[in-house]
Amino acid sequence: MDTIFALATAQGKAGVAVVRISGPQAVSVAEEFCDLPPAREARLRPLVAPGAGFLDRALVLVFPGQQSFTGEPVVEFHLHGSRAVIQAILKFLGRVPGARLAEPGEFTRRALENGRLDLTQVEALADLIDAETESQRLQAVRVLEGRLSKAVDAWRTDLIRAAALLEAVIDFADEDVPEDVSPEVVGLLERVRVSMRHELSGFESAERIREGFEVAIVGAPNVGKSTLLNALAGRDAAITSDVAGTTRDVIEVRMDLDGIPVTLLDTAGLRETDDIVEGLGIERARKRALAADVRIVLLAPGQTHDLPLWDGDIRLRAKVDRDDGQMNGISGKTGFGVDLLLQQLTQTLLKRSGSSGLITRERQRAALEQAIGGLESARRLVDRGSDLYDLAAEELRGSIRGLESLIGRVDVENLLDEIFASFCLGK
Repeated sequence: MDTIFALATAQGKAGVAVVRISGPQAVSVAEEFCDLPPAREARLRPLVAPGAGFLDRALVLVFPGQQSFTGEPVVEFHLHGSRAVIQAILKFLGRVPGARLAEPGEFTRRALENGRLDLTQVEALADLIDAETESQRLQAVRVLEGRLSKAVDAWRTDLIRAAALLEAVIDFADEDVPEDVSPEVVGLLERVRVSMRHELSGFESAERIREGFEVAIVGAPNVGKSTLLNALAGRDAAITSDVAGTTRDVIEVRMDLDGIPVTLLDTAGLRETDDIVEGLGIERARKRALAADVRIVLLAPGQTHDLPLWDGDIRLRAKVDRDDGQMNGISGKTGFGVDLLLQQLTQTLLKRSGSSGLITRERQRAALEQAIGGLESARRLVDRGSDLYDLAAEELRGSIRGLESLIGRVDVENLLDEIFASFCLGK
């Protein structure tokens, strides 16, 4: 592989900037600038560019291959975070023969190719970098630590054992097999099936934590939806007016509720209208409301609605600052009931996120579905007798391939460019 380098910290002025060099010539490239310290021991060194003189005084770290993030020799320069210093270092690194600027995600891709991470951990690393809330961080860390990888390895081991038992019967079909293997095979398949199904059942919640829950505020025009959105957001995110139909499009506000990522949706007022533009907004509002995870329905006295409601949806009397009855009511204008609504909404989302699993992406879900499909087909064939053991073994091999594609051992080359393109240059 080429020896690559890049700024590993964020662009712009900072207290410290880290430039990372990785590849077979990382040590010799770094030696063009300074005397390197012993491996894994940080030392302060003056960085001097050939023909240009002193550049900066940096903390220098050397990581041998298989003890680094990428699985190959790595040298890091911890510099003063001046834009000028960073540009000077990158400029002179680019002049060293055998070194080139890294592509987006190339450091992490090398970690995958060198066996330091599997594909689920790579995706978790991307999620960790993008994490905005505590629940997103915790979920990404669980996968990055290898909990999903360990589960996949356990499933794969059991499926290989089951396939080996079936193939042993096939190989000795002309001889007397002293033991019926079907009870052990069925036991293995059932144990794996239950565990896989349990993990798959947590996909929807895990995906929502990664991407964020959506909460739609719905109701008739001028019922106080935008005012409530502003009160929940703590700022004027939406235009409010006494004129009905002010909101024509869906307004989105991102929030953090007790560590849970939430997007609040202020939707167009639901009513019959001859206004074409408002009608398009109302239709969009209905679709987003039905697709949301939770709906907050605001109702003025005597009003009804035709939206279906599910468990966890919240119905409230709107604008209770204008009347005396405040039971189950809210006022975005005065703030009455807002704290109680936030508590109720947080508890609902905490309950849903509590069932989240380790499968967080559609690619992972599809691979696990493939593995489950092969396993369940194999189980049905085993139940029909030893004459179909060869077909059952083939189904198990397909199931194992599904698990291997889940963690990136096979059939993922076409996905890698897309995955790593989302990473920054220094990662």
